[in-house]
Formats: sequence, C-alpha cells, structure tokens
Amino acid sequence: MTTRRWAHLAAAATLGVLVWRVGTGPFLDGLRAVDGRALAAASGLAVLTTVCCAWRWRTVAGGLGVELPLRTAVAAYYRSLFLNVTLPGGVVGDVHRGISHGRESRDVGLGLRAVAWERSAGQAVQILLTIAVLLVLPSPVRAVAPLVAVAVLGVVVGTAVIIRSRPAGTGGRSRWARLRRAAGRDLRDAVLTRRAWAPIAVASTLVVAGHAVTFVIAARTAGATAPPDQLLPLALLVLVGAALPNIGGWGPREGVTAWAFAAAGLGASLGVATAVVYGVMVFVASLPGAAVLLITWLRRDA
Repeated sequence: MTTRRWAHLAAAATLGVLVWRVGTGPFLDGLRAVDGRALAAASGLAVLTTVCCAWRWRTVAGGLGVELPLRTAVAAYYRSLFLNVTLPGGVVGDVHRGISHGRESRDVGLGLRAVAWERSAGQAVQILLTIAVLLVLPSPVRAVAPLVAVAVLGVVVGTAVIIRSRPAGTGGRSRWARLRRAAGRDLRDAVLTRRAWAPIAVASTLVVAGHAVTFVIAARTAGATAPPDQLLPLALLVLVGAALPNIGGWGPREGVTAWAFAAAGLGASLGVATAVVYGVMVFVASLPGAAVLLITWLRRDA
C-alpha cells in the first residue's frame, strides 16, 4: 500500500474516531451554525490571502527566472486552492499549478520547483510565527514550545551547513552533490535574496494572519466565547495540523481542533463544530477557483 493511501486511511480513521467519541452532533451543529456573515468574511479574507500567496509565488518564480504576471498567478492560485480542498491529499492543486505554469514557460521542472519553494517558504514563516505565538500566549503546548523552538533552530542551522558544505571525495559529481548545489542555488536566487525574502515574509505573515482570523470567526460562529488571545494559539496549531495529508481538507484538521479545544478546556465537541464551520468557510471561499477551472476547460475545448 502506498504512502498516500496510508495517509488517506489515517485521515478517514481520524474522522471515524471523532464520530465514535463525540457522535455526529458536533458535525451537524457546525453545519447548522454557518451563516452568511461568516461565509462573506471568509470570502473577503480569502481575496487577501490568495493575492498574497500569488505575490509570494510570483516573487519566487521571478527569482528562478520565470515570468509570472500577478493576475495570472491569482487565478491559478484560486484554482489550486479549489482543487486542494475538493480532492484527496491536499496538494493536488499545487502540483497542477506547478505543471500548468511549467508548460506555459516550457519548463515543467522549473514550474514545479517554483511552487515547491513557494509553499516551503510560506510554511517556514508559518512555523516561525506559530512558535513565536506559542512562546508568548498560553496554550496546551506552551510547556514544550521552547524545546520545539530549539529543534527548529537546529534544523535551520543544520540545513545551512549542509547546503554550504563542499562535497567530499567525489569532486562534487555525485547525484547528492548536484541536488544539494541545485537546492542551494534555488534558495539563494529565489528565497534568500534581498529582493525576495522581504516580500515572501510579508506575504506569508499576512496569509497566516488571514487564516487565523478566519478560524477565530469560525470558532465564534460555532459558539466559542473564549477571548482572542486564547483562540489564536489554537488557530495556529490547527493550521499546522491542517497541512498534514487529508481528504479534501478533512481529517487531521478536525482531529487537531478537537484535541486542542479539549486540552484548552473548551471541549472536544466545540472543537469539532469549529473545524466543520471552518471547513465550510474555506470551501466556499475557494469557489472562485471552480470558475477559473471551468473557464480554462472551455477555452481548451474551444
């Protein structure tokens, strides 16, 4: 059985365990709680986050020497988000985005590398922001947050050493040496240059903030009355968990939310309801991507 199938089974098992432990009530409560104001807020915030993601992608692609107009990037990113939240795995849209852009620029490998570095840079900023918030605000994992911070610092330093070190014994001709040089070159040209790292950091920060606010709105819609400084760390924990392999966005997100809310004393049932509200909000906010996908198909068939 492939790793992808194991991941899908794990996501399905997570949902099954939640239904067994809390019942179907919280799932139905979340669906009933969704209202027009929450959906409008999610759609508005999605415009901001999608434009910022597209800006980040355009910056990284430019560093790799590939032109990418912002308007084109925004449309492609919306399409990518829609595919990610409707298809298993959570990364199908990103792969499609990289291949499509690569074909347009006549270099599929370069297109996929641009997407990979763009997503990696965004997730790196997200992890750093999450650790910073967890170090300051109370959360279920505050006791281990310093250890996580040290571990992340060690990974950053180790990665820098590996990339900068010279290959030994092979004259730099081994496959590993070539990959290491290519990764280091991509990082320097597309992510760490003076013209790239600042836009990437700003765009990624705005994306994380937009998603966190969306989650807080979902929690309020589901009935949570906890103050924002208690909900924010939970939101960031859930966003990290939501990046795990899933089934159309569902599975790990609901599991992490249920655990985080229970550990914070808010109740696993409220966590599940919040995750359901958030999932519906994200899906509705991604619907412009369905329109982009339809238009692309119609133009292709014309």
